[in-house]
Amino acid sequence: MRKNDLSVFEMEKDGFRLKLQKGAGEQTVFSSAPVAPAPTATTPGTTAAPAVPAEAGTGGALKDIVSPMVGTFYRAGSPETPAFVDVGKEVSEETVVCIIEAMKVMNEIKAETKGVIAEIVAENGRPVQFGQVLFRVK
Repeated sequence: MRKNDLSVFEMEKDGFRLKLQKGAGEQTVFSSAPVAPAPTATTPGTTAAPAVPAEAGTGGALKDIVSPMVGTFYRAGSPETPAFVDVGKEVSEETVVCIIEAMKVMNEIKAETKGVIAEIVAENGRPVQFGQVLFRVK
């Protein structure tokens, strides 16, 4: 992971899931858990999207911020605090845009791009999949 500058690695095969994630203090966290087969029908807000910029159909104007993991999407650090970002807010590569809770661990997700939030795709408090679009940035 260090050699290839990876912060998260997930693999799923035959109902077994392995997740490696760098945690606080450059400590790597290892975890595995059995997983249920993926549902065949999807509902709005839970559809997996490819982890590529949204260039087709938008003329390259928008970039996607995608989920690096499976978990629960939260727009704020707690119910009492304001959202990390809203539509129209300028972000940089280091701006925290949301939190994804995975296995009782709150993971801050950074924009990793510069621009202005154009759309919030994911729904607060709802599950997200690896590669699912969370935000669109122009």
